[in-house]
This record gives sequence, C-alpha cells and structure tokens, in this order.
Amino acid sequence: MWYAASTRSRHEKEVEYQLQQRSVECFLPIYEEVHRWKNGRHRVQLPLFPGYVFVRIALRDKLRALQVPGLVRLVGFHGGPVALPEGEVEAMRTALGAGLNAAPHPYLSVGDRVEVCRGPLQGMKGILLRQPGKCRVVISVELIMRAMVVELDAEDVIPLQGPWPGAAGGWAESVASGR
Repeated sequence: MWYAASTRSRHEKEVEYQLQQRSVECFLPIYEEVHRWKNGRHRVQLPLFPGYVFVRIALRDKLRALQVPGLVRLVGFHGGPVALPEGEVEAMRTALGAGLNAAPHPYLSVGDRVEVCRGPLQGMKGILLRQPGKCRVVISVELIMRAMVVELDAEDVIPLQGPWPGAAGGWAESVASGR
C-alpha cells in the first residue's frame, strides 16, 4: 500500500535518498522551474508536494520508514496511517514519467469536477480550470490536502456530475465552449 509520509521542511530529497538506501520503495514527484539569481537563471527541480514523500510499504514494516532522519510521520487519522487510494500514486508516476507538464497548485475542494478519459491520467478525477487558450485540471491528493495542476486537451476530460452551477447549458456546453 502507498502512504504519504510527512517530512521536515526542505528535506524531501534527503528522505527519498535515505528510504532508497533502506530498500523502501518511494516516490518523490518533482517539477522543474527556472529561478533567477544574481549569477543568472538556473533550472531547479522542486517537490511537487512540498513536505511529502510517498512510500510503498506493508504496515508491519513502517518502522523501517519511520527511522529515516527527516521523516516525521505517515499521514493518517486517530494515530494510525491511512493508505492512499489504490492507483493514485501509480497514475502520478506514469503521468510524470511520460513527461506531462505539472506544477503545484493550491488545494481546491470545490469547483468543476471532471474525470480524465484519455492519456496517462485516465480515470483520475479533478477540478477543471480554464485559462485563455488552455485547459488545466487540478488533481488533488485528498489525504495530504495537496494538489497539482496539469495541462490537457479539452477532449481528454468528461464531466462527473450534473449541470454546472451558474452555466445555463451545463457541463457539456461549458467544457466544449471553453468557459
């Protein structure tokens, strides 16, 4: 099972390295960003979900992960870790491995709910955002209250629920027209 592991601030890469040294399967989603400093512009790789690394362990082996310096706890409720929904981490790994352009995004709990119907994120549910000339979907990891935004074609998403509040034509019209 996959679990979200909370890390000390800015220790995600070191925790990932230490987990790998202990033969614990882990995943640290990263994205690239250009930073400007005095000596010029540089590409840097940053955690997509700051403060978190995903670990795949049997619950009986959680001590191997918890002994890693910089790893604070496995995310959960009432004193016990909670596993992430099956396939959620694998879908992110597949999408990022396929070169999908992702970036951190503020966590959203309301909005236009859609499901990705094609591509590496097929089956993932998210919130549709529109910007001029772009279709973006915010994919949330509910357990850790973090999200990422990905750019997709409008044809790659389908509505999840009934009519979209505030749009006379409902979901299909708003998705097709770009509103």
